[in-house]
Amino acid sequence: MSSHRLSILLALLVVGSTIGAAAVVPGTSVAQQQSGEVIGQPDISFSTASGSVSAGTAAELDVAILNRGRIDKGGPSQHEATVTTARGMTMTFDDSNVPIDVRTGQVTIGQVPRGSMQRTVPITIAETADPGTYKIPIEYEYQFTRLVEYDPYGTDYGEFTRERTGSITIEVTEDARFEVVETNATAQIGDRSDVSLTLRNVGTQPAADASVVAESRSSALTFESGAASSNAFVGEWRPGETRTINYTVSLASDAARRGYTLDLSVNYEDTDGIAATSEPMTAGVTTLAEQSFAFEDVSSSLRVGEDGEIEGTVRNTGPQTADSVIVQYADDSSAVIPVEESVAVGSLGPGEAASFSLPIEVSSESEAGAKSIGFAVSYRNQNGDRRAYDKLDVTADVAPERDQFDVSLDNATIESGGSRTLSVAVTNNLDETASDVEARLFADDPLDTGTTDTGYVQSIEPGETVTVTFELTASASATPEKTYPISFDFRYDDADGNSQISNTVRVPVDVVEAEEGGLPIPLILGAILGLVVIAAVVRYRRQ
Repeated sequence: MSSHRLSILLALLVVGSTIGAAAVVPGTSVAQQQSGEVIGQPDISFSTASGSVSAGTAAELDVAILNRGRIDKGGPSQHEATVTTARGMTMTFDDSNVPIDVRTGQVTIGQVPRGSMQRTVPITIAETADPGTYKIPIEYEYQFTRLVEYDPYGTDYGEFTRERTGSITIEVTEDARFEVVETNATAQIGDRSDVSLTLRNVGTQPAADASVVAESRSSALTFESGAASSNAFVGEWRPGETRTINYTVSLASDAARRGYTLDLSVNYEDTDGIAATSEPMTAGVTTLAEQSFAFEDVSSSLRVGEDGEIEGTVRNTGPQTADSVIVQYADDSSAVIPVEESVAVGSLGPGEAASFSLPIEVSSESEAGAKSIGFAVSYRNQNGDRRAYDKLDVTADVAPERDQFDVSLDNATIESGGSRTLSVAVTNNLDETASDVEARLFADDPLDTGTTDTGYVQSIEPGETVTVTFELTASASATPEKTYPISFDFRYDDADGNSQISNTVRVPVDVVEAEEGGLPIPLILGAILGLVVIAAVVRYRRQ
C-alpha cells in the first residue's frame, strides 16, 4: 500500500469519533476506468411519532430510525451508498430511570441505508407516572465502511465498528383512565342472568358522554336479542368516581360449564371534546349448572279406557331455588289425555323434593303396555321469570282394558215357557266410587226382559258388590238345553261427577225343560179333605 493511502487511513482514524477495529480490505472487483476515493459515514438518529400516552396504560411505540448518511468526499454512487450504510445494527432501550417499561431486549435492526425505517416496540406506562416528558436513552451499535479507495486495479475498504447513544422522547399526559374494581357476574347455563360490573375512573381527568362497551368472546354467551356486545351509557365520569353497569346475558343450554370472558372498553370525550377510547379491560363471568329436575318413585294406575293417576316425587337437582314449581303434562299423544294439565308443588330449594299426582285418562283405543309420557317442570328463577325444564319422561305401565263392573247370577237357568226373577251380583271394578248407578238388562228372542229391566243403586264403592233384581221370561220356543246370552250395561257418575256408560257385560243363561208329573194341588187338597171325612165317619160308628 502506498504511503499516500496510509496517510489517509491514519487521518480517518483520528477524525473518526468511534473506537473500533479498522481494516483495509483489498477489493476484488472488476477494474474501474478511473481512480479515486470516497469518504463518508452513517448519521443515525431516532424519533417517535406515536404521540402522547397515559399513565397506567400499555401501547405500541413506533420508533423511527433516520440515517442521513454524511458524505465527506464524494464519488461513484455505489461507493457513496457503501460508506453511508450502517450494517448489522442493534439497539437497546435504557428505561431504568423512567416510569416507562420498554418490554423488549436488544432489538436487531440489520442494514440501515440512507433514509428512514420504523420499528415497533411494546411499552407499559406505570400508573404512578406523573404527566410530563420522558427521555429514554437508546444504546446502538453498527458496522460501516469509512473509506472506499478504488483504481483500475481494484478497490480497498476501510471498515469500522461504532457504538453510540441516542434517545427518544415520550410524553405522558393527564387523561381519564378506567379499571374494573368489582364484578358480580354469575350466569346460569340455559337461562338469562343479570351481571354487574363496577369500574372506576383512576385517571386525573373527567370523561364526558362516557359509555361502557362489553363484548363476549364466546358465541355461547350473548347479550340482549342474541347480540355479541352491549353498550351501556354512563355520561359524565369524574376522576375517582365509580360506576356500576348492569347487563343481561344469556348462556346457551349446550354451553360448557367454565368461565367466560368479557372485553370492556370505555368510549368518551376528553376535556378538549376529542373522542377517545380507553385501554381494553376484561371481566370474567362464572357459570352455574343448568337448572334441572328429576322424578323419583314414579308409579301409575293407568288402564285402557279408564282414568288413572301418575304419582311420584319431583326433586330440584339444580343449583338454585326454584319458586312456584309446577309439574306439567307435556305429551302430544291422542291416546293419553290429561284430566288436569298440571299440578303445583310449591317452592323447592336445591336438593329438595315434593310429591305430585296427576290424573290421566287412557282412551279405549290405546294399547296396554309400557308407555313413555313426556312431562315438564315449570318454575320461576331468581329474577322471577317463568322457565320450563322439559327433559323429563315418565315410563308408565298401562293395564289392559277391563269391564267397569263384574256381573254374576245366583242361578243362571230359566224354564222354557217360564219366567223368573234374576238376582244379579254387581261388583265395582273401578278405583273410584260409582254414583247414581243405573243398571239395565237386555235380552233377545226367545228371551225377554219383562217389565223390570232396570235397577238403581245409589253408589257402589271400589270393590263393593251389590245385588240388583230383574225379571226375565223365556218363550215356549226357547230350546231346552240351549244357552242364550243376556247383557247388562251401567250408566253412572264418576268421582268427578261426569256421567259415564260402562262396557256391555254379557252373561249366559241356560234354558231347561219345564217340570212335568204329580197331581194338581187342588186335587191333592180335595183328597186330603176326603180322607179326613172318612176317618171321622169310621170313628163315629165305632162309638
